[in-house]
Amino acid sequence: MARPAALVTGGARRIGEAIVRRFAAGGWHVVIHCHDSRAEGNALASELPSAEVVSCDLADTAAALAMIGRLANRLEDWRVLVNSASVFRPDAATMLDAATFGEAMQINAAAPAAMAQAFLRHAQSQAGRRVINLTDQKLANPNPDFFSYTTSKHALAATVPMMAMAADPADRVYALAPGAILASHDQSPAETEVSHRMNLLERRTTAEEVADAAWFLATGPLASGQTVFVDSGQHLLSQPRDVMFLAREERG
Repeated sequence: MARPAALVTGGARRIGEAIVRRFAAGGWHVVIHCHDSRAEGNALASELPSAEVVSCDLADTAAALAMIGRLANRLEDWRVLVNSASVFRPDAATMLDAATFGEAMQINAAAPAAMAQAFLRHAQSQAGRRVINLTDQKLANPNPDFFSYTTSKHALAATVPMMAMAADPADRVYALAPGAILASHDQSPAETEVSHRMNLLERRTTAEEVADAAWFLATGPLASGQTVFVDSGQHLLSQPRDVMFLAREERG
């Protein structure tokens, strides 16, 4: 395969879809991972010049690693793994729900870390390999909402500098931390508009900006182990609750 390749987990929808489109626009072959969104993944792949769809449940680490192994065996120039897939269930710091916590830690932290390790061991590329883990601006601006999700993103972020130190000098490992980008759960358009401007620049950050940042990390010169925030300055604030709830309080 002449084109460099990128695997984007959760690539059929939302931010993952924007990242897929950005790499496709750059001339890459894009592997779109999905779980419950196979139809959306197939539709997206049909629009792109070079794309395919793979499916597995990241709750099953063995299945995720098998997927990495199959791709490593046949992609001749597999340069990038973007770990974008995640679960975002509501819970709070006042009471831990074991099932919610376990699911978040597995899908948002354990599976991406294991896949990144396997990718760096087995993927073939003469140009060097890049791991891009999507985390969250909550790393720097935490609040008590979405406790399990936030904890899992902190866990994933902790792997980045360690894996960067252990990686081959030609490889790089990054974190990409978006802010509020798309509507969450049952947010109305009006609530979304308010919540997504709760940042220093008072502007909405787009999924395409996150995708452009992923492209920069994949192709640019940034030193390994770094975190890039794409959130219009939201991570520089101190917010007592998730902006979804702050917007409702403001509108109420």
